[in-house]
Amino acid sequence: MENQKNLILAVVLSIVVLLIFDFFFKPKKDEILKDEMSTKADLSNNDIINKSNEGLEPSLKGLSSDVTDNLKEIKEERVFFDMKRIKGSINLYGATLDDIILKDHRNSLDKDSTQVRVLSRENSESPYLIRMGWASNNTTEMPGKNTLWKTNKKQYKDSEKIILTWKNKDNILFKREIFIDENFMFTVNDFIGNNSDKTLNVSNYSYIQRRNYRPANKFFILHEGPLGVFNETLKEVSYDEIEEKGTISEKSTNGWIGITDHYWQVSIFPKTDESFKARFKNIKNQKNSIQVDFINENLKILKPGETISSSSYIFAGAKEVELIDRYMEDLKISKFDLSIDFGWFYFLTKPLFYALNYLANLFSNFGIGIIVLTFFIRILMFPLANKSFKSMNNMRILTPEIQRIRERFKDDKTRMNQEMFKLYKDKKINPAAGCLPILIQIPIFFALYKVLFVSIEMRHAPFFGWIKDLSAPDPTSIFNLFGLIAWDPPSILGIGIWPIIMGATMYLQQKLNPPPPDPIQAKIFLMLPFIFTFLLATFPAGMVIYWTFNNVLSIAQQAFLLKKQEQQRK
Repeated sequence: MENQKNLILAVVLSIVVLLIFDFFFKPKKDEILKDEMSTKADLSNNDIINKSNEGLEPSLKGLSSDVTDNLKEIKEERVFFDMKRIKGSINLYGATLDDIILKDHRNSLDKDSTQVRVLSRENSESPYLIRMGWASNNTTEMPGKNTLWKTNKKQYKDSEKIILTWKNKDNILFKREIFIDENFMFTVNDFIGNNSDKTLNVSNYSYIQRRNYRPANKFFILHEGPLGVFNETLKEVSYDEIEEKGTISEKSTNGWIGITDHYWQVSIFPKTDESFKARFKNIKNQKNSIQVDFINENLKILKPGETISSSSYIFAGAKEVELIDRYMEDLKISKFDLSIDFGWFYFLTKPLFYALNYLANLFSNFGIGIIVLTFFIRILMFPLANKSFKSMNNMRILTPEIQRIRERFKDDKTRMNQEMFKLYKDKKINPAAGCLPILIQIPIFFALYKVLFVSIEMRHAPFFGWIKDLSAPDPTSIFNLFGLIAWDPPSILGIGIWPIIMGATMYLQQKLNPPPPDPIQAKIFLMLPFIFTFLLATFPAGMVIYWTFNNVLSIAQQAFLLKKQEQQRK
């Protein structure tokens, strides 16, 4: 009885977990509101604040980020770049980086589909842009969003450094060198040459603006939106939280701030040895519009005839795990790998990813990698599973004796439990042992689900046949005879071939377990394969393939042990 109770409990918990997954992880459409109004967002520096007679936070010249509601007022003059993995342009007005396209990522499996756009121009429906430069409390003119920078070329290619210059009326020269590596990292070196007779107090800044945007798909399992690492701690902020609080401030040394999507990310980094003040800020009077920014807290004093420089970085591209890890190590970026949301089981999820990625590269197929990984996981769990299966098979043998005890002491529950406990003790059987493989697989299941859902490496990864994307559900459905009927059933009826195969293997595995003596329990267990078939039909195909082959290996292992026990009894 205790064995059945524990097993039912484990199964019920698994179903509850899967139901939670199904409820929270399904994308929910969120209408994108459009409200373009004028606003102004300013950064400030503590050293400058302390010098303010009024004790208020003053605006820093050159750092105003005015938002216009008139697209005709947006000035454009562009310099273009076409590098190894990205292409785009910079608006010379404000030296604004607002146009980046990823050359080797597309929006769908169709080879002719558009390439993924990371940053969008200011005159687009949802502007997504980066500006950076110098801020000062001096009276001298600083470059701003309407400043027209100059360049010697209009088109830059691989390994070419983009050079921008601007000189103000006081003969102070501003120079910017932008180097784009072979992937998605921008190194930005800013210089100021003070050819005037003034002493300047300056501090470098960077900010990202994203306007008229909210994620269309909200996933409980995945953070999409503003985030950063400050003092070795990851901070994730929702759009709703920024809207509610207005501004969220942080201070740190060696950190970063940015905005992340499911597979893409835009982040800005000061030099790792410099302290900075960062903010998550709602753009006032605009719906669904935010700004993330930082300003260096180390105020630089520039005397006449001197030149100073500052370096910062921009990441704008795909969240490829190995690439992110390499940037973290090479550039000493604090916990940059946390930009990929591997979740609570990080310690398990990331090793699983690397194992799966290695196997996928070895066999040139992520689906085969999943199958091989499943096999290795079963090997690691074999001792425990072996013990569990032996216990369950022993329970099968004891079923007649258990039934006799229940009938004999059906009116005395206390005595019945005592006799059953004595029977388990005499036969050296643990009634709960059969639940252990299920319970242990739950964190592995969660971790693997994270890998399949979060990793861009799984995006559009094919298997064989009709599975063209292992990160998406099986596209077939039994309710249109797997495509023979010209009808697109609703998602709830999307029971594909692989979920059906998974349900069949689960049913076969169940038949090898000792049957519950209680008829109600037997009916519940009989329904479980059908329930799981419906639940897992909405999961990524890679997850269903893993579950299927795990069932197949469990069936093979249990059948082998049954045969071995029968031979021993003879």
